[in-house]
Amino acid sequence: MKLIDLKFQPGIDKQDTAYSAGDQRKYVDSEFVRFHYGKPERWGGWSYLPDPNKSIVGIVRDTHSWIGLDGTRYLALGTNRKLYLLSGSALYDITPIRETAALTNPFTTNGTTTVTVTDADHGAIEGDFVTFDSFSAIDGLDMNNEFQITTYVDSNTYKVTHTSAASGSTSGGGGSGNANYQINIGPLLSTYGYGWGTDTWSAGKWNEPSTSSDVEIAARSWSLDNFGEDLIATVLNGSTYIKDISGSIDARATALSNAPTASRFSLVSTDTRHLMIFGTETTIGTPASQDDLLFRFSDREDATDYTPTSTNEAGSLRISDGSRIVGAVKSSGQILVWTDTSLHGVQFVGTPFTFGLRQLGANCGLVAQHAAIEVNGRAYWMSDNAFYMYDGVVKKMPCSVQDYVFDNLSYTGRGDTVCGLNTAFNEIIWYYQSNTGLSIDRAVVYNYLENTWYTVTEGRTTWLGAYVFEKPIATKFFATVANVSTILGLTAGASEIYEHESGNNQADGTAISASLITGSVEIADGDELMSVSRLVPDFDNLANTMTATLTLEQYPQSAANVTTTGTISSTTEKIDVRGRGRAVKIKYETNTVNDTAWRLGSTKLQLRPDGRR
Repeated sequence: MKLIDLKFQPGIDKQDTAYSAGDQRKYVDSEFVRFHYGKPERWGGWSYLPDPNKSIVGIVRDTHSWIGLDGTRYLALGTNRKLYLLSGSALYDITPIRETAALTNPFTTNGTTTVTVTDADHGAIEGDFVTFDSFSAIDGLDMNNEFQITTYVDSNTYKVTHTSAASGSTSGGGGSGNANYQINIGPLLSTYGYGWGTDTWSAGKWNEPSTSSDVEIAARSWSLDNFGEDLIATVLNGSTYIKDISGSIDARATALSNAPTASRFSLVSTDTRHLMIFGTETTIGTPASQDDLLFRFSDREDATDYTPTSTNEAGSLRISDGSRIVGAVKSSGQILVWTDTSLHGVQFVGTPFTFGLRQLGANCGLVAQHAAIEVNGRAYWMSDNAFYMYDGVVKKMPCSVQDYVFDNLSYTGRGDTVCGLNTAFNEIIWYYQSNTGLSIDRAVVYNYLENTWYTVTEGRTTWLGAYVFEKPIATKFFATVANVSTILGLTAGASEIYEHESGNNQADGTAISASLITGSVEIADGDELMSVSRLVPDFDNLANTMTATLTLEQYPQSAANVTTTGTISSTTEKIDVRGRGRAVKIKYETNTVNDTAWRLGSTKLQLRPDGRR
């Protein structure tokens, strides 16, 4: 009897049928299995960074790491609710304060945990955060805490929730103090806008809100970068802020002087240290003048000077192809800038023009602000319907899982897609939201050295490569988990920070369920059948047991398939099998705590001709 090596190719093919992929010796599905040096191996685990008692309020939309002048490592995280700074194991809330109001007797109690606050033109919305200080206790309640605003009543009044019920009812109390309002929170997820004012004139009935919409409300996003050792943070369609690292570590970020007040995102040019602000105002300080295709750059080495003069290098340029600037990355000798339809290169050309702009590609727009990355002089990105690469020429990338990804990509959630790099395994990872997901719940991975693809059904809202930290850093959002925080009245919704390629389990200590499925490999010709009598396993680093399931198929759509299952350990020489068919499909599975990063070698079957009866 012959021992046949099936010689499967690396990568996952979801473009073909299982039979067609099997003819080409391809795998058709996997879960937490990557391809490294041409062979499949199990993912590494992940652990908490820092511990889970320091969860992040809101959903993280950007992360950035850098090293200060004294060698301290920093990690900044921007969420839809807050801005954070992680230094060592300490986590600091550095969310900017938009207004501090001096108030007198603003609190009204009613014998419950609800406290009504009166502040004329407070500018807050439901879900915002406010910190009170210097007030006297009212009906047994200490109001000198940070609260999340529970209810917006009107422009002069809102409600907060205390942890204890007031001992009485008082209208207007608390004495004199301050209300420190943080910047308004943003949407948790991207969605359609419904109601009044979200459709064209005369599109519906008078005095009735729209029930369908083409208007998208983008989720709150951030762009984070460092200017020297200081953090620059721009909130989507909002202001740009700076965190001075040389000051107190727990001090909040503040508005950047003279910078635009409505912009899409920003980054710092690597060689020349200009702060570039994209999708910004034609008149600085006038949010209504925001132009989604205009970008400004500050004077060299001065992030606060945007007024062009004959003696500085400040200025602006406008892109003409597209409806909005979506994202940008730093590349070799230039900054690559995407609109929703095109790619452009921005190069430093010196005075008097400072920067030059040229179009590099059309009909190749970027799907989301954080969906592009540069690796060794090449840029890779995800568009609305394909993956692209730029290495001097824009190229559409062949993708063996393309239909699986884009046929299931959420239309409204596509703008939340995030891209990251795992240099240890030469992988670019795009995390995205599927049609059935409530937030990011899937990933597609490309090995840029081996030109292979695979998919994972796991969500991360950000991914940061091992640039400053030893291992990749990622974040995950939990909508129903209460935040570990001292904020009063805080609603659920927390993010955890993970260090990936750490250990062998999930962060909570549970097993990672890994699997790999081959295509249906024909083992018989014409009308003949083959009998499979033995599977010879070949694994490295298999410390626990693995389940191998063989399915013997008569025809591609046959329901009369024969399935047999065996267990593989590090000492297993063979698995005896009894079955016959024209094709065979194999599924490998592990689901064990402390399972190692096993690696599959060859797949060999013992076959012999068999009759049809």
